[in-house]
Amino acid sequence: MEHNSRLSGKTIVITGASKGIGHETALLLEKEGANLVLGSRSYQEERRGNVLELPLDVSDEQSVRDFVRKAIGQFGSIDVLINSAGVGVFESILDSSVEAFDQMISTNLRGAYLTSKYIGKHMLEKKRGHILNLVSVAGTTALPGCGGYSASKFGLLGLTKVMQAEWRQHGVQVTAVIPGAVSSSFWEKIELKPDLEAMIPTKTVANHLLALITQPVGAYVDEITIMPPLGIL
Repeated sequence: MEHNSRLSGKTIVITGASKGIGHETALLLEKEGANLVLGSRSYQEERRGNVLELPLDVSDEQSVRDFVRKAIGQFGSIDVLINSAGVGVFESILDSSVEAFDQMISTNLRGAYLTSKYIGKHMLEKKRGHILNLVSVAGTTALPGCGGYSASKFGLLGLTKVMQAEWRQHGVQVTAVIPGAVSSSFWEKIELKPDLEAMIPTKTVANHLLALITQPVGAYVDEITIMPPLGIL
C-alpha cells in the first residue's frame, strides 16, 4: 500500500484508542503511514510494526508521564496528540452521583490537561506540534441531563483556548474539535439514546481529524464543529 507522504515519519499519539473515535482514527492513520502511539486503560504494552500500544490512565499523572516517556523513547518525537479519551454519564443534576461527576471531570478535563501538559512541553521544545482536543457540543450548549459531562467539556474548551493563547506563538497549534452526537461505543451503557443511524459515523469524524492533521501550512484551525445532518440530536 502506498502511504501518504504527509504522514509518513510523523508520530501521532491517540488517547482513548481502544474504542470509538480514537479506535477508528487509529485504523485510518495506520493506513496513512503514521507512527502511532495508542493509549488505553485496557492495553498491555505491545509493538507491532509502526504501532505502539501502551496502557494509559489519563487521569493519573504518573501513568501519563510513563506513557509520554515510552512514546518519545520509541519514536524520538511526537508530532500530533489527539485527546480522544472520554466518559459520559447522563442524568439530571439531582439524580447524579458525585462519583460519576468526579470521573467525568477526571477523565475528560484533567486527562486532557495532563497529556497536553507533558506532550505540549515536548512540542514547545521542538517549536512545532499539533494538539486536537475532542470537545463535544455539550461543551458549547447546555443540554438537560449533561451536568457533569458538560462541566468537563466546557472546561476542556476553556483549557483549549488558554493553550492556544499560550502556545501558538511558539509553533504549537491547538484545535478544539466539537462533534455532535457520534454513533460509537460511547452509547453502549446508556439506556436512553437518540437514533444511532442519524448520528455522525466514527469514520466521518476520523476523516475530519485526518484533514486537520494534513491541512495546508500558513494558518491554524482553532475550532471546528461537526454536526449530524439533522442537528445535535
